Amino acid sequence: MAQMTLRSLYRYPVKSLRGGEFDALEVVERGLRFDRHWMVVDAMGRFVTQRQQARMALIDARVDDDSGLLLQAPGMPDLVVRGAQDATLPVVVWRDTVQAAPVGGDADAWFSSFLGIDCRLVALPRDTRRNVDPDYAAATDQVGFADGFPFLLISRASLDDLNARLQQPVPMLRFRPNLVVEGCAAYAEDSWRRIRIGDLVFRVAKPCSRCIIPTIDPATAQRGAEPLRTLMSYRRRDNKIYFGQNLIHDGTGRLAVGMPVEVLE
Repeated sequence: MAQMTLRSLYRYPVKSLRGGEFDALEVVERGLRFDRHWMVVDAMGRFVTQRQQARMALIDARVDDDSGLLLQAPGMPDLVVRGAQDATLPVVVWRDTVQAAPVGGDADAWFSSFLGIDCRLVALPRDTRRNVDPDYAAATDQVGFADGFPFLLISRASLDDLNARLQQPVPMLRFRPNLVVEGCAAYAEDSWRRIRIGDLVFRVAKPCSRCIIPTIDPATAQRGAEPLRTLMSYRRRDNKIYFGQNLIHDGTGRLAVGMPVEVLE
């Protein structure tokens, strides 16, 4: 079998907004540095995603060299936000309530205007800790504003297999992974328990159950039936559709495209 390698590396600075592809990124305690570091919340402090606001798929979010955040969207002026307020407020991500720092009025007005709802942008302060679900993790494991785990991995062969079943192929970004590996069979990742990428070891925590977000075209924000309709025909179990694996990392370091991927268990 060919050597498995890390083919692609993605980061999404703001939860549920567009991300970017990178050749190399730093891995910190919460996962990739600045991955899901910011989040949009509604007037009640509850997280907002493409599940409720498909137009979020049209917003570009990029971290600049000075740790500022550049926001771009159709019909909106570019906005760069830097830092956050010292005061914090409670925000809700699924079953977790954590303290987050408001970014400021300009960002709040920008998002409220584009999305047409009362909302604000918050960041996860360094001293705020959000633990990974203890059913799958150690007490020391942390995550940012991602749904539940620091990393999502999908093999290129798995997407190729899905696309062979679809009338219209879909890009990998429909599934918003952090890590894409190549050199293995389709769905080989389903059987992995621990892997090493470069010098970093990852625990494969659980399969990723998919919501409606993969049905949203990231180029247009339009919803359709695919690819979930096809996935339902062969990747459904316990009334859930699984595609990809959630990972937890041991330690910090650096990831780069081309690094070898080794299955340890």
